[in-house]
Amino acid sequence: MDSIKTSHYRVDKSVKLKEIATLSNLNATDDELKEHLKDIRKKLGKFQDVVYAHGKYSVLICLQGIDTAGKDSLIREVFKDFNSRGVVVHSFKVPTELEKKHDFLWRHYIALPARGKFGVFNRTHYENVLVTRVHPEYILAENLPEVKSVEDVNEAFWHRRFEQIKNFEKHLVENGTIIFKFFLHLSKDEQKNRLLRRLNLEDKNWKFSPADLKERALWDKYQACYEEAINITSTPYAPWFIIPADNKKAARVIVADILYDELKDYKDVEYPELNPVIKEHLNQYKEQLNKE
Repeated sequence: MDSIKTSHYRVDKSVKLKEIATLSNLNATDDELKEHLKDIRKKLGKFQDVVYAHGKYSVLICLQGIDTAGKDSLIREVFKDFNSRGVVVHSFKVPTELEKKHDFLWRHYIALPARGKFGVFNRTHYENVLVTRVHPEYILAENLPEVKSVEDVNEAFWHRRFEQIKNFEKHLVENGTIIFKFFLHLSKDEQKNRLLRRLNLEDKNWKFSPADLKERALWDKYQACYEEAINITSTPYAPWFIIPADNKKAARVIVADILYDELKDYKDVEYPELNPVIKEHLNQYKEQLNKE
């Protein structure tokens, strides 16, 4: 199996999505990928336990990708060995009426993980510069003072929004949140195969919506918006990682490896020192319990 180098997937210069592969099997069989994922997620689970006890960092994992990119199954498989008390998953859908009465980051801010916990965003605050960029008329529902018509949703508007997102992420990092942003890079052909699977398999029919086909027709526009968003907002403190997503098993392994490779460098994350008084009387406490 090929070794996974985090730097290969991190965006630290301008990229063109068309030039980046959507398929990788890491020169491994499905069984080898399954075993490697099992090993790495156990390590992640142990690290999560220390993060929870340490209580000074939170970890935010952002997953973006076109429909059928594999976000749900990745969350299920990568975080399987996490203690449920230490990880919270949020799936962001169309904003509710309450959410639209606040700024676009509000619903994401209130869902952030507390210190000691992992948070996974299944679709993220980037929907506000992706879906809304493809469909700028959606911005009108935010009822912003400076937006009277779609014509006001111009380049200056998007520039401000990108800056707001970067400032939001910088603020989080400066206050103890470790941010990972993964773009699951799927090919158009593979999306077609996965949509057909939803139609062909009765137990997958519920996942299909005719709206999927309408959005698929806008494929090139979405790719351009993803590319621009990634290039503008990949920063040293909150970098993007582009993950080839045509092979779901390999994508999960790559994401898990990147998470562990980056997190293990936080050498200050350790179990807290035991209170000296408690430490001094440990044997006494053991003896007391054993006498019951």
